[in-house]
Amino acid sequence: MEKRELTCIGCPMGCALTVSLEAGKVVSVEGYTCKRGRDYGEKECTNPMRTVTSSVPVTGGAIAMVSVKTASDIPKGKIQECMEAIHTATAQAPVHLGDVILINIADTGVNLIATKAVGRR
Repeated sequence: MEKRELTCIGCPMGCALTVSLEAGKVVSVEGYTCKRGRDYGEKECTNPMRTVTSSVPVTGGAIAMVSVKTASDIPKGKIQECMEAIHTATAQAPVHLGDVILINIADTGVNLIATKAVGRR
């Protein structure tokens, strides 16, 4: 049986988790103090996901860059591909909070959205 030691990031408690796996499946999660801890331990060991944040240049904007993030979690293994797509992206001013900057980034089914507004120069 494989055991993985994790620190939960589901809430501010930062519980020390021990996740037991057998044949790649979670058998037990120990050390959590809330349901989020158990869920995090299971998910992190079977299908780790992350929200990606970055910034993108704005053409004609009052400021040069706009902050962006994935609208939801993407598979951890797609982060590099996602960042490569972000590095080639630009936005046209004006940009509104929630505007889609890239559709279906890295074939994840998740859009990249603006997290702030940027007006025109």
